[in-house]
Amino acid sequence: MSEDPVDRLLDGVESGKSIIKNRQVLHFSYLPEIILHRNEELEKVTQSLSPILKQSRPSNLIVYGKPGTGKTLVVKKILDKIKQRVEKSKFPIRLVYSNAKDEATLYSLFVSIGRQLDLDEKEIPATGLAISEIFKRLLKSIEKNQYNIVFVIDEIDYLAQLISKTGKDVMYQLTRANERLKSGSLTLVGISNDLTFKERLDPRVISSLSEEEIVFTNYSVVQLKEILKERIKDAFIDGVVEDSALNLCAAMAGREHGDARRAIDLLRVAGEMAERTQSNKVTEEHIRVASTKIEEDKETTALQSYPLHEKLLIIAVMKASGLSTGEIFTAYKTLCKAIRQKELSQRRVTQMLSEIEMSGIISGKIVHQGIHGRTKKFTLTISPDTVKETFKNEATLEDVI
Repeated sequence: MSEDPVDRLLDGVESGKSIIKNRQVLHFSYLPEIILHRNEELEKVTQSLSPILKQSRPSNLIVYGKPGTGKTLVVKKILDKIKQRVEKSKFPIRLVYSNAKDEATLYSLFVSIGRQLDLDEKEIPATGLAISEIFKRLLKSIEKNQYNIVFVIDEIDYLAQLISKTGKDVMYQLTRANERLKSGSLTLVGISNDLTFKERLDPRVISSLSEEEIVFTNYSVVQLKEILKERIKDAFIDGVVEDSALNLCAAMAGREHGDARRAIDLLRVAGEMAERTQSNKVTEEHIRVASTKIEEDKETTALQSYPLHEKLLIIAVMKASGLSTGEIFTAYKTLCKAIRQKELSQRRVTQMLSEIEMSGIISGKIVHQGIHGRTKKFTLTISPDTVKETFKNEATLEDVI
């Protein structure tokens, strides 16, 4: 009788030596004791937020930088330090954090703030109130408790989408909340991956939202290597990660605008692969295989998460690369007819294309057409095979893929 494959693998795990001693360190969200190569940024953000310790309101702040440049780490580190000091004083400071990418609507973003201010379902229900009413209740709570709030909105780029779906006036009111508050205060800290995101906001919102701005530069390959060395020291058994693997890991992440998040992810996945195969070293080959796996997983997950009509737009772009918005709309209508779905308006489709473009699955380029003016043409940025492979098992799409 053949050996049970589950027992065989579990026996291997039990008898094999673990090469990872602390997995938590290999997640980008891990907050290290010292954040390397970010002293200048740490100082600037601290200077911006420090007035709250003197019981005065800091300016609204926007922190810019590409993904994996340490923005969230730096802001969270400083908020942790402020929190420790605040606990010793009687000044009522509340630090509230929300990621706009995780929220489906502006309403759910406000509910998230409310829950962190200890407002229950009765005071702020999960659904059913007008946005203006939920906002009024938040301000009432701030006034009543005389809270001085620092509200961090991570991935604020996505807020532009939430606002476009819900109305711009509330966002304007949020950035000018202090004019309505008789006591307490509200400071907004936005963390953005996209320097151009402000272009999608109401000009009135821009001026009050970005009273101060700090830009995080990309990490160099040398800096990434030092960051990885620190993580390796804390996460792995000594001598497990080969120098050539470390160098390749830093070089690969360095090619992608110096993304420390990608570098740490690569290291984690490579370490897990090495451990699963009971290898006692993390090699260059592990890094290469990890890179391929991460890309495939990321793209597949992103594609699966889209609602049906976004999937149809991705298929339209895949089938004929370089189409204008109008041509994509025509192709989309044909696909809707083929699967018996009611088509959405051209305006909504244009909006959805911008949202998909933000995720990086498609790319849009403005093309000048002489007397016909300008148009935007879209291309797929990932392999068509990945799209086909991901959508082929969906019954609704199998006839159009």
